Amino acid sequence: MNSKFKTTEISNPEFESNNLRFITVKTPNLNGRGDICIFVPPIRDLKDIPIVTLLHGVYGSAWIWAHKAGVHFTALKMMEQGLIKPMVLAMPSDGLWGDGSAYLPHNNNNFEDWIVNDVIDALIENIECVSLASDLFITGLSMGGYGALRLGAKYPTKYKGLSGHSSITNKNQMHLFVEENEDNYKQENSINEDVFELMLQNKNNLPPFRFDCGKDDLLIEYNRELHKKLKNSNIDHVYEEFKGKHEWCYWEEHIKDTLLFFNEI
Repeated sequence: MNSKFKTTEISNPEFESNNLRFITVKTPNLNGRGDICIFVPPIRDLKDIPIVTLLHGVYGSAWIWAHKAGVHFTALKMMEQGLIKPMVLAMPSDGLWGDGSAYLPHNNNNFEDWIVNDVIDALIENIECVSLASDLFITGLSMGGYGALRLGAKYPTKYKGLSGHSSITNKNQMHLFVEENEDNYKQENSINEDVFELMLQNKNNLPPFRFDCGKDDLLIEYNRELHKKLKNSNIDHVYEEFKGKHEWCYWEEHIKDTLLFFNEI
């Protein structure tokens, strides 16, 4: 198979631990290399299984969902208990621009295409149990929740389901977290900056989606506002609030809700 990438490096199974694999590919979308951490279920004879992309928040990278939330342990346990069917977890870096790229195209990098196209292509080329027939899902936390909901709304036929945890809902909230000037994230069309506007634009094609937020989270009001606007526009969705703040123990717990939600689709 011809690779879509100039160079690809993949971890050696001999040195991998806890069923985590690492891939680094060179892509024009990043003007360089991008990393992906992948959880591949240790189950034999898997074929065409779903790919769940998990996007990290500001300051993070490809390792963070696994090594701060143990999401691979959570997923495997749920598979062993029969709560969810086998799925591959793809955990890419956001492109490592500034404190966070927001998964938007800007500054001569296309962080959006990196996630939507390159990450999936890299998995299909290198991971045996997935293929073009695999269903795609996307989720994330904070800036990653913004990425998941925004990209899922912008490319509604690409993903079978979307989920966001403690999500930023518009690029104008990036200043709450990053030191870079917010003008860096500006898009030619402001609709592309706003989760709700994209969902409204594509309301007839949206896949099933959910989002949640902790009641003591600094983003709670933005999430409540998104829920309200969606409700007023008759856009079907699931919104939940739980006890908690903008912190890893919250995401470690509530990623389970996302995996169960995707499993039901």
